[in-house]
Amino acid sequence: MNIELINTGSELMLGRVLNTHQQWICAQFADLGYVVTRQIAVPDTGPAIQEALRDSLTRADLVVTTGGLGPTSDDLTREFIAQMFGKKLFVDQSALAHIEQFFAQRKRIAPEKTKVQALVPEGAIVLQNAFGTAPGLVMQLDSNPFRSGHKALIVMLPGPPRELRPMFRDQVAPLLGKYFPRESEFVCRTLKSTGLGESYVEEKLEVPLEALTKAGLELGYCARVGEVDVRIVTRGPGAVDLANKAEAEIRERLGSYIFGTGDDSLEKIIVQLLTDRKETVSFAESCTGGHIANRITNVSGASAIFMAGFVTYSNEAKQRLLGVNPTTLETCGAVSELTAREMAQGCRERNQTDYAIAVTGIAGPTGGSEDKPVGTVFIALASAKGTFAEHHVNRYERETFKFVVSQQALDLLRRKILATKQIAT
Repeated sequence: MNIELINTGSELMLGRVLNTHQQWICAQFADLGYVVTRQIAVPDTGPAIQEALRDSLTRADLVVTTGGLGPTSDDLTREFIAQMFGKKLFVDQSALAHIEQFFAQRKRIAPEKTKVQALVPEGAIVLQNAFGTAPGLVMQLDSNPFRSGHKALIVMLPGPPRELRPMFRDQVAPLLGKYFPRESEFVCRTLKSTGLGESYVEEKLEVPLEALTKAGLELGYCARVGEVDVRIVTRGPGAVDLANKAEAEIRERLGSYIFGTGDDSLEKIIVQLLTDRKETVSFAESCTGGHIANRITNVSGASAIFMAGFVTYSNEAKQRLLGVNPTTLETCGAVSELTAREMAQGCRERNQTDYAIAVTGIAGPTGGSEDKPVGTVFIALASAKGTFAEHHVNRYERETFKFVVSQQALDLLRRKILATKQIAT
């Protein structure tokens, strides 16, 4: 089975918007047992869209397009794809009702221009948009005019990720089993780790998993800032058993460096752990500027466990809001282990939380010294068991530095929660 992905948008070609669809959609297909064979990005012009689709249909059984379904003049995907196959557009009443209701719920009247999104090629399946107004569309070609003797399916998805992703998960994924049932058993799992580099992860797993790879296990690694994913893929009879053996071996070798699976994030794991234990946390941030709190509050349900966050960028704020001793700042400096400890302790005391995390460091590119180079950071965690501190040097540009520090801080919290849990049980 051949699957091709066409991302439309002149903003992609100008570099004004990051194309996240390619990575996300390919990952979704892989998790479902399908592999995208080709992907391309094209501008918002009729000829470009038609040419790309025509080319894909010479090879593909399924073509997915993203973008170009909205109400503006550059949203041309719907119109030009219908034109390619001689399909007329008609107003789908359910799509129109959804658009009107979407605006009514916001105490607004739907602009006349938005109603163009209710135009649907004849014979197309409408995918309702729970988070926007542009419906997705599915067109089935019983006879592919560009590939004699073959059928094809065209899936058109809206461009905004907040609309595209739930539509794919909830409506497109179930269609795949109907139109393209898998011929053999398939398992794809991702184990997420943090705290180790990609080469070190591979070194720990290569020899122990050698026998399983010879038996058909496909093993892959994906490194991102602060994380390394380990992907296992198995196919055919016994795929589940082989995957289970591989996962058990990986977990044994990497141990607590593994924090989750699939789409898990550290912040999601933290919220779940604290929720299960009915415990709370607060943050005192200097060099991360509130990034840790931001990550936690991106998780639904965070209000049950996150009490407060302080962004104490100045020395005066560290003293006034967290009770850091002026002498500590004078003798040790704002970026020091003792300052981080006092920040965490003060944060926990003032908010009466089970845990408090504090970070202070030098994001750069200026401000470093021989003793404390750019990238220096101290992370402290205060709890009923006492206060623990870590020292790292993260040599990255500012934005990446902030993310890495937040990752280290959240992982420290995760490990302490799990260690306390083990002691308690």
